[in-house]
Amino acid sequence: MRKLAVAMMVIAGLGLSACGESSPPAQGTGEASPGKASTGKILATVNGTAITSSDIELASDELGPDLARIPKQARERIVLQYLIEQQLLADAARKEGLDKGEAFQKRLAYYRRKAMRDTYLSKALDEAVTDATLRKLYDKQVKALQDKEEIRARHILVKTEDEAKAIIDRLKKGADFATLAKEKSTGPSGKKGGDLGYFTEGQMVKPFEEAAFKLKPGEISDPVKTQFGWHVIKVEDRRKQTPPKFEDVKERLAEGMRSRKAIEIVQKLRREAKIEFGKAAQKAAGD
Repeated sequence: MRKLAVAMMVIAGLGLSACGESSPPAQGTGEASPGKASTGKILATVNGTAITSSDIELASDELGPDLARIPKQARERIVLQYLIEQQLLADAARKEGLDKGEAFQKRLAYYRRKAMRDTYLSKALDEAVTDATLRKLYDKQVKALQDKEEIRARHILVKTEDEAKAIIDRLKKGADFATLAKEKSTGPSGKKGGDLGYFTEGQMVKPFEEAAFKLKPGEISDPVKTQFGWHVIKVEDRRKQTPPKFEDVKERLAEGMRSRKAIEIVQKLRREAKIEFGKAAQKAAGD
């Protein structure tokens, strides 16, 4: 069904292009009539049935990542066309009496269950993931970062210890580290003068990290061996890690919190429920 929804969206886009993509969506002047459609500003009517801004929101959630591939300025128009064509097909199905068939009733029961799931989760997650809970999580993570130090370093990666020692000799005689990195380093950062940017403990391989964090700004290491070869390291700066602003990470924190909370909810419901598998389903269920 997901593929069918995407295919319909593509058809809607083609239809919109054929009609002239610059044409604005139909605009209504009031609210949707009770019982005929969901609430919201009326954007179009199809055989008397209103399509509203609320429908646009629900369809956009359904289409999800597939909608993100469409240029932002065209999304609402394409979703509106998608909903218009959805209603046309629904009307055609009703005329043929398909809404009274067994296949339709099975599908209706499935989507009713899905709608109940989505509504329940949406309510639970909206209550759990608030600005207050996100700020509390942010403050906790920032506190953990306050004692973390990060360094900015450059390195030159070569194949042998002798090559590393020769580079150190040249540096002691006044050679520029960045210039030598561009000339000699076999690592991908060589093109940037060996610059690795800022990093904290745990982000680099152990021997490299241990040597780098012992250096003061401006100091150069002895040759350091890792699985990648031999490194000559220079520390450019040391500082306490700067936490990102709340506004910059709020969306990412919310996404993670919502995912964790959804898992907690489902696990709790499973623990409290009595679930029995038929013999045919036991293998698939891992029983």
